[in-house]
Formats: sequence, structure tokens, C-alpha cells
Amino acid sequence: MIYTATTYDVKISVTTTYEENVSEPEARLHVFSYEVLIENLGDEAVHLLARHWDITDALGLNHEVDGEGVVGEKPIILPGESYLYSSWCKLTTDAGKMRGNYTMKVLSEGRTIQVEIPEFLLIPDFRSN
Repeated sequence: MIYTATTYDVKISVTTTYEENVSEPEARLHVFSYEVLIENLGDEAVHLLARHWDITDALGLNHEVDGEGVVGEKPIILPGESYLYSSWCKLTTDAGKMRGNYTMKVLSEGRTIQVEIPEFLLIPDFRSN
């Protein structure tokens, strides 16, 4: 499933995968990877400065993560261009969800905007059947 949201002409699309080969359910370690496509649908270049994540497991326990850029980068995304990256998270339950936002600067104006990262589910295939 692809989860999408568009804010200020910046479209965020997320897909997820349960990483069975590195997860250890008996040790309560469940690893999920996610791929994020950031598309600049507007007329102005944007610079991704920071990220904020709310990660919630199946028990309702929430963990917040803040940091500069994504995967060690702070990409500038020109009009009509996109940026793709992959990352991961681990949970102690075999399901959860994530959502958040990116802080971006509109380069021509110098103002910052908050771009929504849509809420997406972290569910292994064996749980969704």
C-alpha cells in the first residue's frame, strides 16, 4: 500500500516492508523498512532541513524522533523533481504506525514550512491476512 499526503505542493509517498530476515519475534524485535518519495509539485525549490516522527507500537506506546535532514542528507528539491530515500525502525510489537513532518525552507522566500508525512501502518504481511 502507498500512503500519500500533499502539503504546500510537496507530495510525500510512503511504502513499508516488514524485514523478516532481521526481525526476531521471540526477542520482541520487529524491524520495518520504509521508502519515502518526496516530490516537489510546486514552482519553488525547497530545502529539507529537519524531520519529526511519531512512532506508535501496537500497545499504544509512542516514541518521538527529531533530527536534521534525512539519512544524513539535507536535499534541495527543485520544482518538478523528487528525492527518494529508505530508512527503518524497530518495534517491540509486530505492528504499529508512524506519522510526522518535515521542516523545509522555500528557498526563494526564506520562509520555513511544515510538510506532513502521512500516517502509515507498520504491519507484516502475515498479520494483514
